[in-house]
Amino acid sequence: MKANANRAAAVARPRSGIPGTQSEPVPTENELYGITELAREFGISLRAIRFYEDKGLLAPRRINGGRAYTRRDRVRLGLILRGKAVGMSLAEVEHILSLYGDHGEGHAKQLDYLVGRIDEAMQELDTRRRNIEAMLGDLADAKGQLQRTLALKRRVRKK
Repeated sequence: MKANANRAAAVARPRSGIPGTQSEPVPTENELYGITELAREFGISLRAIRFYEDKGLLAPRRINGGRAYTRRDRVRLGLILRGKAVGMSLAEVEHILSLYGDHGEGHAKQLDYLVGRIDEAMQELDTRRRNIEAMLGDLADAKGQLQRTLALKRRVRKK
C-alpha cells in the first residue's frame, strides 16, 4: 500500500557494502504501510496486528475501508514485539508507549522507566541464578550420598 508519491519522496540509502543488503528507501513521515506488508515484515499474522489495534496499541488510518499504518505505527509494532519477546505484558508495553507522548516529549521518562525495569529484571534473574546454584549444590550432595549408598549395597551383595 506504499503510496507511489511517498515512495518517490523517500531518500535512497547508500549501499553498505555488506553482502545481502540492498539500497532501500528511507521512509518519510507520510509513508503508509498496509497490514499485509507489516505482517510479512515482522513475521506475524494479520490477526496479531488487529489484536494490537483492538487493544489500542496501534491506530491505523482508514483509507477506502482498508487499514493504512504510518511510520509511527510501524515503530510501535516493533516495540510491542520486542517488549513481548522479553516477557513484558501488553499492559506494561502500553504504559511504556504512553510515556513517549504524541511528539516524543516523554522520551526521557520512557527511558528512565525502561532502565528501572531492566534493573528489576536483572535483580530477579540474579536471585533465580543463586537459587539454581543452591539447588544444583543440593542435588549434587544428594546424588553423592545416593551413589555411596548404592556402592555399599553392591558390596554387600557380592559377599
